[in-house]
Amino acid sequence: MIPEQMTAIAVEGGKGPAEALRPEQIATPKPSKGQILIRVRAAGVNRPDLMQRQGFYPPPPGAPTTLGLEVAGEVAALGEAAVHWREGDRVTALLGGGGYAEYALVDARHALPIPAGLDFVQAAGLPETVFTVFANVFEHGGLKAGETLLVHGATSGIGVTAIQMAKAAGARVIATGRGADKAAKARALGADIAVDSSTEDFAEAVKAAGGCDVVLDMVGGDFVAKDLDALNRGGRLVMIATQAGANVEINLLKIMQKQLTLTGSTLRPRSADEKARLAAVVEAVVWPWIESGKLTTVIDQTFPLADAAKAHARVESGGHVGKVVLVT
Repeated sequence: MIPEQMTAIAVEGGKGPAEALRPEQIATPKPSKGQILIRVRAAGVNRPDLMQRQGFYPPPPGAPTTLGLEVAGEVAALGEAAVHWREGDRVTALLGGGGYAEYALVDARHALPIPAGLDFVQAAGLPETVFTVFANVFEHGGLKAGETLLVHGATSGIGVTAIQMAKAAGARVIATGRGADKAAKARALGADIAVDSSTEDFAEAVKAAGGCDVVLDMVGGDFVAKDLDALNRGGRLVMIATQAGANVEINLLKIMQKQLTLTGSTLRPRSADEKARLAAVVEAVVWPWIESGKLTTVIDQTFPLADAAKAHARVESGGHVGKVVLVT
């Protein structure tokens, strides 16, 4: 039986530090046409959640103000026309918000069956990272078998997923991380070459290794000019975040001479139809990689839902490898 009230995580004062996250009781949502209600068993923690908590990443119109962009659990209730699912189905889903709660609403088209062999925690770490990597590396970046991907932030949730997905697709991977330990972990995850960006010039290291064809950059700042330097002719630089700064100076002649493409995207503001299209492609292409063991969810640590503040602090520390997940 679905309760009238549920526990969800709110940001005290509307925005603030990790310590501002507090559990509260709110009304359990009810599914509208085309939606399903998920009994959340686990919810992934992502940097966009941290940005929203800090007041820098407001939810899109119509989305819940509660944090949380990905969950795994069971279908608890169906809205009209949500014909693909049945109550009790085990699903993982990409949300516009609202995942840090005992129940969450989602467009039924944005939910996917949990791959065989995965538990709720592992499944909750899939949607945000897998959708982001597929859309940016394979669609915007056009990575192909035999090409080389350069990925920064190698031990982040995005990084560990990008390494594995690129290898599953037959590409070579060069990864960067700050510190020898992170570089070693990137190699253990499958990177062909790992560069300690705190002590090495990654652009020189990449060029010495034959250059790269696609860069997945979540850093920005002074990394961008080096990305352009490391790319081969016809290469593609894909920006997904700007942790080191959004305003940069670049050499346009280099883009022209090397016939480079500079692009980027965000996932959350995309239309419901676009997310549904992406979900269908991810299920067709990426889910078989998971079921064959080519892609696994790397879990750094789990926290009870009520300890969301500790989970955010863990991600903010930068010491995590893979995903931090809340459990209910």
